Amino acid sequence: MDTQKQQGTINVTSENIFPIIKKFLYSDHEIFLRELISNAVDAVQKIKTLASVGDFKGELGDLTIRISLDKKKKTLTVSDRGVGMTAKEIDKFINQIAFSGAEEFMKKYKKDANAIIGHFGLGFYSSFMVSDMVEINTKSYKRGRAVKWTCEGDTTFTIEDTDRTDRGTSIILHLDNDSKEFLEESKIQGLLNKYSRFLPIPIAFGKEQEWKDNKYIDTDKDKIINTTEPAWTKKPSDLKEEDYQNFYRDLYPMTEEPLFHIHLNVDYPFTLTGILYFPKIRNNFEVQKNKIQLYSNQVFVTDSVEGIVPDFLTLLHGVLDSPDIPLNVSRSFLQSDHNVKKISGHITKKVADRLKKIFKKDREQFELKWDDLKLFINYGMLTEEKFWDKAKDFALLKNTDTKFFTYTEYKDLIKENQTDKDENLVYLYANNKDEEFGFIQAAKEKGYDVLLMDGQFDTHFINHLEQKFEKSRFVRVDSDVVDNLISKEEKRDSKLSSEQQDLLRPVIQSHLLSGTYFVQFAALTEKDKPMMITQAEFSRRMKEMSKLSGGGGMDMYGSMPDSYNLVVNSNHPIINAISEDVVNQVGDKINEINDAQKPLKVDLDSLEKLKEGKKDEEIGQEEKDKLEEVNKKIADLTKEKEEVLSVYGKDNKLVKQLIDLALLANNMLTGEALNTFVNRSIDLIQK
Repeated sequence: MDTQKQQGTINVTSENIFPIIKKFLYSDHEIFLRELISNAVDAVQKIKTLASVGDFKGELGDLTIRISLDKKKKTLTVSDRGVGMTAKEIDKFINQIAFSGAEEFMKKYKKDANAIIGHFGLGFYSSFMVSDMVEINTKSYKRGRAVKWTCEGDTTFTIEDTDRTDRGTSIILHLDNDSKEFLEESKIQGLLNKYSRFLPIPIAFGKEQEWKDNKYIDTDKDKIINTTEPAWTKKPSDLKEEDYQNFYRDLYPMTEEPLFHIHLNVDYPFTLTGILYFPKIRNNFEVQKNKIQLYSNQVFVTDSVEGIVPDFLTLLHGVLDSPDIPLNVSRSFLQSDHNVKKISGHITKKVADRLKKIFKKDREQFELKWDDLKLFINYGMLTEEKFWDKAKDFALLKNTDTKFFTYTEYKDLIKENQTDKDENLVYLYANNKDEEFGFIQAAKEKGYDVLLMDGQFDTHFINHLEQKFEKSRFVRVDSDVVDNLISKEEKRDSKLSSEQQDLLRPVIQSHLLSGTYFVQFAALTEKDKPMMITQAEFSRRMKEMSKLSGGGGMDMYGSMPDSYNLVVNSNHPIINAISEDVVNQVGDKINEINDAQKPLKVDLDSLEKLKEGKKDEEIGQEEKDKLEEVNKKIADLTKEKEEVLSVYGKDNKLVKQLIDLALLANNMLTGEALNTFVNRSIDLIQK
């Protein structure tokens, strides 16, 4: 029966609701389409449910949701053939808005605009963010009239009969001048791909096209933009490996095949489905983040899943779907919600269990994929304690011979030969197999094994392992000469006395940058190199960590200049020959200086004895002046001696050649210095 046109006022507690919706949410205005389509899906799902239980006896027919544009009328329409609404239902669900007041809303959500929709039942009203006027044209599946509701973005509306004959609802948006972008097909297509590509009801937008007469023309066939039954909604037993690969390619076209996947299917104590893929991460993990897509009942929510999954799991790709996470998820919600925390813990467990299963089932394949998995697993162990507890049984260490070991296996391998005199287990490692080749070989000749730790943040991970492994330390293989890497009880005698070493030090230092290189002597074997360059483990590691962490509290290390030790083998024949030549060439002059220093040192000893037991004020000024004079004379003679040795050193091509060989072995000789070394080498060979 026809009724007269009705007018009324939307029942809200504040008349400021529409300006808030239109202006406050403007930055996030594209979600209106997601909300309207979600409502349409709900309406269709309801009619299907009613039919399945016998409460709807009619024909379901075509349930496709249709999106259409009319550029001339400036309208966007979302139509469904769901349950529809009666006039009473429109009054209940549209006209009565549960809203707590504009001021409270603005105060509570000014930093989180996305939280309003859904929290206050305003999904439909998001359409006013882009519209001057909104129409609802609807007919319920129940008996009764079809009605049209119209509102122009204020608190007044009209509702009247309409001639619609088919059940369902059409929402017609009369787009405002600031929202013309939503009349472009490409824009709507992009939003549909983002929010609706996996919704469970077919969604049509436009028509399929075919190539005819040298151009694409529309056919009569609807263009369905979504996959209604994506892989994650199916049982794992119904899917083949090919299905998982195809789904991955659909999600991430033009990317490498994933290593493997995990299919999640949980219904207690929360509902969670999804498929997570292990991509080939290698060393660009920052680029790979935000690849997990979060859905709620197949409606896209976000691809920023920090807070829902632990940080290291954001390196994975794939899809998570849980109705326990609302569509309009906010940061504060993620941080506090109990379900989210349970989901996070469960995903961590499932990932660890899956990796362990793969490791046990086919260790050979696991090892082949380790270089791709390593960053992900180590990052997880570094940042998530629960993951460490599980992963420590299948995480691997790789040595420089490309052999793989679990932590327990490697400890058993090295404990006999690489335990130092203090009962600490020493793990030797290299960051670059080629650049540190000489040091690696020296360690192997000693019977040691060397790990390859060349990952992006292995320096941080080494620190973590040292905390986890009892009585253990990690030492880079080039941080010292091989005899000092693992301190043993035995000591080798030096062929050079401390006095001879003191004479050689200025000779060698004359070719080195002061403050960067420090000359040290080590009693190595005659077969060891005459000179080597090392870098102390602690300072080098701290500098590397400072670079990785971007400074922070480690700035003091990052700003420190690099420093190296030039280790001189006091037992090498060439070094001993240079020591003898020093005596032959400048020995007389050095002896003269030493003879001049002897009486001064006797005087110094006498003056120091006179000071013993006295306070500073009890020492006479004459004694202080005499002491200062003697010290200055000794210092001047010492400087003179060092200058004599330095001049000798600068003229000694062999000393410079040995230093350059040590630099060359560490890839530290380049440019002009390298060219000079080559020319000097030719001169020395010709002699």
